[in-house]
Amino acid sequence: MAAMTTTRSSTGQVGGRPLLNRRLDGLGTTIFAEMSALATATGSINLGQGFPDTDGPEEVREAAVRALRDGRGNQYPPGPGIPELRSAIADHQRRFYGIGFDPDTEVLVTAGATEAIAASMLALLEPGDEVIAFEPFYDSYAACIAMAGAVRVPLTLRAPDFRPDLDALRDAITPRTRLLLLNSPHNPTGMVLTADERGAIAALAIEHDLLVVTDEVYEHLVYEGTHSPIAALPGMRERTVSISSAGKTYAFTGWKVGWVTGSPALVAAVRTAKQFLTYVSAGPFQYAVAEALRLPDSYFTTLRTDLLRKRDLLDAGLRAAGFTVYEPQGTYFITTDIAPFGEKDALAFCRALPERCGVVAVPSSVFYDDPEAGRSQVRFTFCKRDEVLRDASERLRRLGG
Repeated sequence: MAAMTTTRSSTGQVGGRPLLNRRLDGLGTTIFAEMSALATATGSINLGQGFPDTDGPEEVREAAVRALRDGRGNQYPPGPGIPELRSAIADHQRRFYGIGFDPDTEVLVTAGATEAIAASMLALLEPGDEVIAFEPFYDSYAACIAMAGAVRVPLTLRAPDFRPDLDALRDAITPRTRLLLLNSPHNPTGMVLTADERGAIAALAIEHDLLVVTDEVYEHLVYEGTHSPIAALPGMRERTVSISSAGKTYAFTGWKVGWVTGSPALVAAVRTAKQFLTYVSAGPFQYAVAEALRLPDSYFTTLRTDLLRKRDLLDAGLRAAGFTVYEPQGTYFITTDIAPFGEKDALAFCRALPERCGVVAVPSSVFYDDPEAGRSQVRFTFCKRDEVLRDASERLRRLGG
């Protein structure tokens, strides 16, 4: 018998083909992993990845501890999520936005918003479908659209105000357009859609019979303007998948508890894909998030007040250091421009910044398909303790030295 031969995988190929699915070609390691590793290696202040440096409410953490000790969620929870959390999500949507959802058929719990986005793209798209998304965009959008075999069509948001060009949006819609992927409040720019913009986008979705998936994880982090789900507008409920999560609002990003709301048909479609991704996750944490969603209004007011103070603190520090600063309306990120330093390449700037200043940031340029649109933009996060923001601001002043 002839000897069996194999191609060595150390070359990155087997059987003459690359190991990585070609749909994911060029994606590589996320910029967040790279920059956080750089922060650890250099002992720098990490203003790159968006996670707080303090935990959220003690009563929410204790709710997770109680669930663990009481044996609630230590085994597989129900596939759609525990009933207590689904009811709390439905109550939250009614309390803040006046939208009613049936917790049994119109709410789905996911492993963070990232899984909700992935499951939505895999469920709702066919190969060749076009997806229009605001650019710059959170990096998982590109990966999820690619995994579904669909085509990403960017709608570029441009400095200084990063408003969506609604005429350009209309022009971007073709017979192949299947879905609009929206993010407001918007990461990384901090743009919050106005009522007029939401209405115009809804009208286009209805006119062209498009699906809409909305990433609303920063819904409670708004400092100027008002967040309102596009699903609340007439004609949008039956075509919109709304996504949010607990990580940003309650400062427990490691728990990875997210959710989807929508019509029974849409939620059933997303659930079909989701069940073959993680199936279930975060059992005990689901009980804690159910309690978090019922915190009093004072919690959300204090959250916004505290983050607004932090935004203004870092904003002032970045301006003093010499950056051009684009003040965000929402989220906990600030987009800046490095042109005043004579710099043009945000990626090279961010890779060198830890050695120069002991601070880590993220190049916004990696969130663009158009390499020139955000070439000199850098994103900083301000969800850190005040003393950390002050220290980082002082360090960044070395750039002007």
